[in-house]
Amino acid sequence: MNLTDIFIRRPILATVVSMMLLVLGLRALSGLAVLQYPRTENAIVTVTTTYYGADPEIIAGFITTPLENNIAQANGIDYISSTSHNSLSTITANLRLNFDPNKALTEINAKVNAVLNQLPPESQTPVLSVKIGETIDAMYIGFSSDILPANNITDYLIRSVQPKLQAVEGIQTAELLGSKNFSLRAWLDPNKLAAYALTASDVSTALTKNDFIAGLGTTKGQMVQINLTASTSLHSVAEFENLIIKQQDGAIIRLKDVANVTLGADDYEESVSFDGNKAVYIGLQVAPSANLLEVIGRVRAVFPDIQAQLPEGISGKIVYDSTKFVDSSIDEVVHTLIEALLIVTLVVFAFLGSPRSVLIPVIAIPLSLIGSAWWLTTPSLSSRMSTGILKTVCSRFRLHCWQPVN
Repeated sequence: MNLTDIFIRRPILATVVSMMLLVLGLRALSGLAVLQYPRTENAIVTVTTTYYGADPEIIAGFITTPLENNIAQANGIDYISSTSHNSLSTITANLRLNFDPNKALTEINAKVNAVLNQLPPESQTPVLSVKIGETIDAMYIGFSSDILPANNITDYLIRSVQPKLQAVEGIQTAELLGSKNFSLRAWLDPNKLAAYALTASDVSTALTKNDFIAGLGTTKGQMVQINLTASTSLHSVAEFENLIIKQQDGAIIRLKDVANVTLGADDYEESVSFDGNKAVYIGLQVAPSANLLEVIGRVRAVFPDIQAQLPEGISGKIVYDSTKFVDSSIDEVVHTLIEALLIVTLVVFAFLGSPRSVLIPVIAIPLSLIGSAWWLTTPSLSSRMSTGILKTVCSRFRLHCWQPVN
């Protein structure tokens, strides 16, 4: 007697088993992940070092090369790439698939600290960052204005918009693209510097000495306690223009005498545009363990509030959404399944000509698809059941079976 004969002779049992598969499948559909590829963990560790004023050759010879040679000795690295630009060195270490990123970050940090004494004294301390999972942004949101400059937009995004987007559950990083941070720019005049016997280093030293923060402590009386502060910082362009650079023979040389002081951006060498429109963009990266559709859905839910709170003159819109591709792929799969069901029904009816025979595939195909969802969401159970069935078949036919290693 075959196993299928039991369900033919006992229709109630067949109905109960079918209903059980239907209920378990419907319950499992809500937890079924939507992934373009199987879940893996790939990580990238980036080491960024700044050396202001240095050309690419100096950056490559004195910063990138010693750091890269030492970082390459860390475990778990698949390959390393590096770039050396004016004032900036970037080293990217791509880790092996599924290698522990925390362990790799610890080893790379130790390798970087081992060569800090070999770097130029004027260079900044290397900054390490790690990105896990998809390194391509899942969504781009653009902010532009016909009235305000880019540094005003950047300042508002950093203070108000970026924290709200990073607080969305499932967002790994909300990075600014094309940002222009506020920065005081002192454009030195070489002729005036030569006339006053000054160099750019003298100006830099004067600026450094006036950028001083001190904790002076407190003073106490019988009934009063006062916190002491030293207000040495400058807050406006006019205050910087009047900054004393040098005193010579009773004459005072100020910064405005040798430079044109303006409040601008920290970087004029980078520009980002989308479809030909220049703006400041925020790129959203989804965490590796998060569901892309759910996370982007949460972002779309909070975005109207962000738009409503934008200052006058700033407009924001979603310029790219990767979930449109996923949604279209899911819709295409659904259409294909419906078309397959209709074709099977027509073929069965054409060859058998019986409405009862058509009813069987109409019920069996959707039931099988829904039941497979439960099987996919319980991999450990399905693995044990598959192993049990394999052992039963092998023992029945006396075959030599491969035994999986736990």
